[in-house]
Amino acid sequence: MLTVKAFHVIFMVTWFAGLFYLPRLFVYHCETGHAAERARFEIMERRLFVMMTIGATGTALLGIWLLIGYAWQAYASSGWLHLKLTLVALLAGYHLYLWRLMRQIAEHPGRRGARFYRWINEVPSAFLVVIVLLAVTKPF
Repeated sequence: MLTVKAFHVIFMVTWFAGLFYLPRLFVYHCETGHAAERARFEIMERRLFVMMTIGATGTALLGIWLLIGYAWQAYASSGWLHLKLTLVALLAGYHLYLWRLMRQIAEHPGRRGARFYRWINEVPSAFLVVIVLLAVTKPF
C-alpha cells in the first residue's frame, strides 16, 4: 500500500503543477496581441490540461484504492477525511472551471483581463495547504 500511496502523491503533484501553471498561461495568453502567439498559447494550454487531467484521474483512482485498502469503515467516522474529500471534489470543480476558461479565452482572448487570471491562479494554493494539513495531521 505504500507504493500506492507514493503514486497517489506523485499524481497529485502532477495535477497541482497544472493547476498552478494553467492560469499563468492564461495571463500570458490574454496579454499577447499576436495571433501566432495566441495560437501557441492555445496549444500549450490544451497539452497542459491533458497532463493535469491525467494527474487528477490518477490521484482520484489511487485515492479510491487507498480508501478501499485502508478499511473504509475505520475512516468513515473521520471528520478530517470527509473534509478532505469535499475539498478534493471542489478542486475537481475548479479543474473543470479552468477547462471552461481555456475554451473561453481561445474564443474571446480579451474577455477577461490578466488581473482576473492572476487571482484565479491563487485558488489551488489554499486548497493545497488545507488538504495536505488534513492528510498529515488528521486533526479530527
